[in-house]
Amino acid sequence: MLWSKAIGAGGAGGAYVFPSATILTSFAAPGLGPAGLTFDGTNLISCSAGTVRIYVHDGVSSTILTSFASSSLVRGLAFDGTNLISCDANADRIYVHDGVSSTVLTSFTAPAAAPFGLTFYGTNLISCDYGASRIYVHDGVSSTILTSFTAPAAAPFGLAFDGTNLISCDYGIRRIYVHDGVSSTVLTSFTAPGSGPSGLTFDGTNLISCDYGDSRIYVHDTA
Repeated sequence: MLWSKAIGAGGAGGAYVFPSATILTSFAAPGLGPAGLTFDGTNLISCSAGTVRIYVHDGVSSTILTSFASSSLVRGLAFDGTNLISCDANADRIYVHDGVSSTVLTSFTAPAAAPFGLTFYGTNLISCDYGASRIYVHDGVSSTILTSFTAPAAAPFGLAFDGTNLISCDYGIRRIYVHDGVSSTVLTSFTAPGSGPSGLTFDGTNLISCDYGDSRIYVHDTA
């Protein structure tokens, strides 16, 4: 087994614990073609390409508390501790919502033409672009890019941050990658549970992924 930092998702003072391919549970996504996930500290939030909607789940479950319309080609979600952030692969735009609602406070152009995944760590947004095969670290939640690096494979669709390491998924080769911190170096990778991994998030304990082709959400075990 590979090991990373001594303090991380494994708990304070404990060794880092990797997410794994082992699935604890799974459930049907609320709409066809789930394209992104995030976690707001209490509830899972997902988006559907099929229904063009964003769904707030009751915890990490299939039960839906509320939903609202999304942009036309929503492909990624993040939560910055206050506001939901989404991206649209058709408009090449990133939107900052007012809390978790359909109201948009501000928006800005994505760093490349096909934004597909978002996550948030510390104070900065991270996005990935399917067309450019690249991952971008933003300066806060803005269009300014601090740094960028090549994704592990050609079709990055989703991102998560587990408190220590960035995690990405590639739709084309059905693989999930655990990076060394926020960098291009990959510590380990494993096969995704479905036919087309499209979104990732971390709920404080477990990695959660969604699959566009199977319209399913998976809760992963740790290794």
